[in-house]
Parts: sequence; C-alpha cells; structure tokens
Amino acid sequence: MADDIRVLVVEDDENVRFGVEQAVALAGFPVSAYASAGEALAEVAPGAPLVIVSDVRMPGIDGLQLLDKVMAIDAQIPVVLISGHADISTAVGAMRVGAYDFIEKPFSSDHIAGRVARAVEKRRLTLEVQGLRAALHNWQGIEALVLGKSPAMAEVRKKILRLADTSVSVMITGETGTGKELIARSLHDFGGRRDKHFVALNCGGLPEQIFESELFGHEAGAFTGAIKKRVGKIEWANGGTLFLDEIETMPVPLQIKMLRVLQERTLERLGANESIPVDCRVIAASKADLAALSAEGGFRADLLYRLNVAQIELPPLRERREDVPLLFEHFVLAAARRFAQPAPVVSASQVSELMTHAWPGNVRELQNVADRFVLGLTGDSLLAEGANAAARGATLADQMAYFERMLIEDMLRRHNGNVAEASDALGMPKKTLYHKLRQLKIAARDAQSEEIDT
Repeated sequence: MADDIRVLVVEDDENVRFGVEQAVALAGFPVSAYASAGEALAEVAPGAPLVIVSDVRMPGIDGLQLLDKVMAIDAQIPVVLISGHADISTAVGAMRVGAYDFIEKPFSSDHIAGRVARAVEKRRLTLEVQGLRAALHNWQGIEALVLGKSPAMAEVRKKILRLADTSVSVMITGETGTGKELIARSLHDFGGRRDKHFVALNCGGLPEQIFESELFGHEAGAFTGAIKKRVGKIEWANGGTLFLDEIETMPVPLQIKMLRVLQERTLERLGANESIPVDCRVIAASKADLAALSAEGGFRADLLYRLNVAQIELPPLRERREDVPLLFEHFVLAAARRFAQPAPVVSASQVSELMTHAWPGNVRELQNVADRFVLGLTGDSLLAEGANAAARGATLADQMAYFERMLIEDMLRRHNGNVAEASDALGMPKKTLYHKLRQLKIAARDAQSEEIDT
C-alpha cells in the first residue's frame, strides 16, 4: 500500500497537466496539480511523503531549477522529469545529478502511471527506512538492546527484566544464531551484578583435556605444562555472571563437578585441596532438547534441574518475520559504521526477499547478509544463492499467510485498529475479517465487540 504518498504534478500546459493528473489519480495515488514550480515548492519539506512529476520547460522556475531546490530540501524525494525530444539530453544529465526518472513526450497514461508507481514505491521504502533508523536511534534501555516488535520478543524482554535482579540460574534455549549470548548479556547488564565480570565459555569449543582447567583453574605443577597458577572461568566470574554456551556438549564427568559447584558454592582448582567460595550467577544456553538428552543418558538430570530454574526460549527468525526489517536496518547501520561506508537502502524486491527467506541461520545469518549488503557484495539479490533462495525458503502457503497478515496489520494501523473501517478498505466482509483476526491471532481495537458465527 502506498496511498500515504502524494504525487505533485507540475506542468504549465493545462491539457497535459490534466492528463497527467487524471492518469495518476486513476492509478490510485493521491495527486495535486500545479501550473508553476513555485506553487509546488510550498508543499515540499524534509521527510514529506511526496513524489514530484515536473515538466522540464516552464516559465519562471523550470524543471531543472525545481529539481535543485527539491534536492536542497530533501535529496531523497523522487523527481520525475517530463521532457520533449529536444530536452532528452538535458533530462539524462539531470538524472546524473539526482533526478529519479524522465519520461519523453508523448506518453500514454499507462506508461506514466507505471513510472510514478515505481517512484512512489521508492519513496515509501525510503520513509520506512528513515522511520526504522529514527526508532533505533531513539530507543533506550532493553528495547535498544533486544530488538523486535513481535509479541515473542516483547515477552523475552519482560522475562529479562523480571529475572535480571535475581540470582536464579537461567536456561536460554533456541536454535543456532538466535542470539542466546545477547540475552545472557542482557540478564547481566540489567541486574545488580552489572559492575562485575560477565564471563562467557563455549562448552563446545574446548578440547576435553583442557576443559576442566579452563572451568575450574589449576595450581602450578598440577599437570605437565602447568607452569603457573591459573584462575578458572568460574572463579573469575565471582560476584558476576558465568555464561555456559552449548551446555549440552559439556563432558559428563565435568557435569558432576559443575553440579557440586552449584550446590556447595565452592570450587577446588586442579592440584589444590583448598575450597574457594564462589558467588556467581550461572546462565546456560542450549540448542538441544536437554530433557530428551537427559532421558537418553547424555546429560545429567540433576544438573538440568539446577540450571533450568527459569527458562527463556528464543523463537527462530522465521517465526517472527515482522522483526526482519528492523533487525536488518540495525545491522546495516552497524556495518556502515564498522566499515566506514554509507548505509544503503533496500529495494522493494530485496525487502520481499528478506521477508520470505526461511533464515536457517537466524539472526546471525541476517547480520551476515547486512554486512555483505553494505560492502556491495550482494548485487540485486541479497541472498548468496540468488532470488530463488527466498522461494525455496518458504512454501507458497507460508508466503501467502505472511503477506495476508502484513496487509491486514497494515490496514488496521492505518485505521487505528478499527475493524469496520479496515474491512471496508480491504474490500472484505467484516465477519470474514474478524475470522482472519482470530485465525492469525491479530489484536484489534474492537475485535472483542463482535460475535462471530462458527
């Protein structure tokens, strides 16, 4: 939907002006027509939801001068120039300095409507990106760190704030790449231990023979090569937080020792007899089903009970697709700063590609695509395997359901949650829309006021 973008037609010839205005209006876009550039300029402001279609040759301020003035106000407003054959070279030169497009006279109504539609879509995307960037800039606290507008991520943020100031052990579950360490870090940063160490250990990234030393520390001479005393991760996290990622890969003998630390709140370094008191909050993360693993004898049930006092489950990105644009823009801005590059704007086809991809690598994969996009390594297709990757990533039913949800939510936003008004705008019977709201679990202002026949 682009009915919030208005088209300004600037043309001194009354007949041409009327024809362009009528073609744009019949294409479904709000339109205002002006006989002079000066009148139209009064409508132009930074961030205005506008597209301008202007003749090149006009008395007073001509189309090229209008282009310069519009670009000085907001260089992102698309300006489409109408030119006679003699002005084509001038119009092409204008495109090099910022004009969005040019149309040669004479032209058909369908031709100019199609060109205007592309310009409107460009403006809509630009304004959406600007809105996302403004939101990212203005957000504070937990919302600025744990991003997402989806109900699932809102619930994750609530749990973080509820648990942050406690010392209970927390188990974070989710697929690879969903951001488990970010959630663990948030639990630390928003709690009373924030001024102490946050110590992260990937249990799957250490050889078993050095795992014990890394976790518990050792005394000098405890084993061959132990030249001096080493403080382990648990001791280093004293007063702070210990994060054990991929806890399912911890060797079973060490699970027994870890259980003892959690029960006794003491540890012994390798080669030592002295017990050292420790007070650290333990947060664990797993991509595996630990209950099933425990039933198979691959993970100790008693350790699972100690670690899983509270649980935060992170949804895969494919189950919260509404968060994809916001997350992608966040990663684009971060990559632009990191690589000292301008932050590009995605096209409509690229947005569609992002929204329909299955994201098997979740947020980590999305960040990788954003990095490649900023570095100019993606081309027209954002995904490495090309445009067909999106189609393979989601079934037709998945894509239809998503776009249906997107259209309904967008129309409800436009009508402040009023179902009756939204149903009229969608051309859908109100009873059908209520059924869709229940089916898709979409909240609306008056969704509870209507009885639906089943």
